[in-house]
Formats: sequence, C-alpha cells, structure tokens
Amino acid sequence: MTTVEQLQLDKIAKNDYQIYPLLKQRYSPRIFSDQKLTEKDVNRLFESVRWSASSYNRQPWRFIFAHKGSEAYDRIMDCLSDFNQKWAGNATFLMLAGYKKNTDEGKENFHALHDLGLSLGNMTVQAEYMGIGLHHMAGVDWKKAHEVFNVPEGFHIATAIAAGFYGGDLNNLPKDLREQESAERTRISQTEFAFEGGWK
Repeated sequence: MTTVEQLQLDKIAKNDYQIYPLLKQRYSPRIFSDQKLTEKDVNRLFESVRWSASSYNRQPWRFIFAHKGSEAYDRIMDCLSDFNQKWAGNATFLMLAGYKKNTDEGKENFHALHDLGLSLGNMTVQAEYMGIGLHHMAGVDWKKAHEVFNVPEGFHIATAIAAGFYGGDLNNLPKDLREQESAERTRISQTEFAFEGGWK
C-alpha cells in the first residue's frame, strides 16, 4: 500500500523560488483513497468556485458531478477517453466542467473559458487544503457528454475532473501508469514563458 504521504515526498515541487506550500504539493493523482467526499466537502469545493474571479462577474462556469456508485458516475466515466478510463475509476468523485458561451446580451463571452480556468484553480487550491487531489482531464468526449446529460444549447463541456482524498494503492494502476505516478515532477523554466519588455 502506498499512501499519499509517501507519494508526496517525491511529488513536492522543487521550486526555484518560494511559493505557497499548497501549490508546491499539488499534483494530479491517478490513485485515491476509498474515503468518500461528504456533502459538506462538495459544498466547500463549489463555494471556492463561487468566489472565483470572473469577467464582469458573469460566473459562466457550470458543473455536473457524481459520486462513485451512482448511475451518473458511470455515465461520466463513459464520456472519458479510453486512456482516462484506465485509471479514473479509482476516484470517488467525478465532475464535468463547462461554461456558458455567450453573455446574457447574446454576445460571445470571449473570457468564459478563462473564467472557468480561474474557478478550477480556486477549486484545486481548496481541494489541496482539504487533502483532496484533483486530476483535470482534457480527454473527454464533450459531444457525448452534451447528449448524455442534455446540456442546453449555448453551453460547452470543456473538461472533466477526477477527485478523491489522497492515498490509494499504486497496484490499482497499469504498469506504465504506475511509473508515471511515481515519476518526479518537472516544469519548464520561467525564462521560457515570462518575457520582460516584449516577446522573446
């Protein structure tokens, strides 16, 4: 059995400059403990979303969520890519995240996806504070999700998230994913994305 404490010894970011500790220890797990999220846990996560920054306070984010063992959980699983289905069943909680594409005045909300990202950033830090790991997934069939969950016109499912308390057994993963799960985290240098005075 491999606990999150053991895993996080290797997952703590080796940052070049001091940052907030919750950001240092955040990573995207593919194994989780069997502990279920309570209604209060879920409310706390979405309260962090509620108070996220958004352009003109439009709050365009929308979520569909389900607990493991429910029909809705299985339906979300069916919308995930084959790769993500190999491990996402380890999570006790799944979400689909989307956004409202237009403003109430009918104009394209160019910043809606940006605002969704900000809300997920808030949720990620809140989850980390609670001992909950989030794994954000691009591998979701949004067209299928729209059909399965009757997503109204004007909204777009952009991503899926697997969530659960840290912990779990590495042996619940295929060998290739066990190696990825225990690998050291790496990032490009700041100099490759932050340019003073102009693009370089």
